[in-house]
Amino acid sequence: MLESRSSLPSADRMGMLIASVLLTFALSRLIQTPGLTLSLSLPGFYYAFPITLGSFMTLFAAALTAAGMDWLMREHPASEDRASREHLLLPTLTAFVMGTPLAILADSQAWWSGFIFGAILLTAVCVAEYITIDPSTPLYGLARAGLTAVAYALFLVLVTSLRFSGARMVVVIPSTFIVAGLISLRILHLDGTDRWDFPWAAGIGMVCAQIGAGLHYWPLSAIQFGLALTGPLYALTMLSVSLSENVPLRRAVVGPALMMLLAWGSAIFL
Repeated sequence: MLESRSSLPSADRMGMLIASVLLTFALSRLIQTPGLTLSLSLPGFYYAFPITLGSFMTLFAAALTAAGMDWLMREHPASEDRASREHLLLPTLTAFVMGTPLAILADSQAWWSGFIFGAILLTAVCVAEYITIDPSTPLYGLARAGLTAVAYALFLVLVTSLRFSGARMVVVIPSTFIVAGLISLRILHLDGTDRWDFPWAAGIGMVCAQIGAGLHYWPLSAIQFGLALTGPLYALTMLSVSLSENVPLRRAVVGPALMMLLAWGSAIFL
């Protein structure tokens, strides 16, 4: 009983963290303020970036999640023996990514569905990250698998939302590079070691960004665009894991190749 308790976060602290983040998103919908537009004008180039209260609240929610997770993990029995910075990454990204679809659905009744789904997703990510602090816990394997699945889902939600919102390439490509790199970095670190594969993460982010740039002006729907980018992210991350485990190259490329075909085939026929 004591072991099972120690592997799960305090319900009171978890409730305060999730409630604070959700309140931030709720206030961004309830409070209406005029937006501010930042523009950049160069010869042959003009870009206008609108800044709203929702933009600030999304950044605040992400920062609040990072601070809350750090506070939550301090009570874990194994927190003194392991660094905690990697456990802040996915919860912070989850809160940040939540802001994009919620902003798109702000004037729709579907906003509540996205709000509830985001609350469940954020709670699951925070609990799973808390469990993975101690690789020896019986729930570690389940938490690791759940975090991996959520990480890919977050990337799919982000790039799909950016495509649906009509964001320009100057926003889509850097966002794709940064988020793909961070997600692959966290997934590759979930093997329980202290190894950070920065070269692989940067390379995966670069490939996903280049594919996104090439597909940006194609007549693809939002979900087609999302699948076309999520497939390479999954395949390259899987390839990196296989190679790190000394799997022969010919065997290592089979799984990623099949996943690429599946993702791009789904994108074509949707």
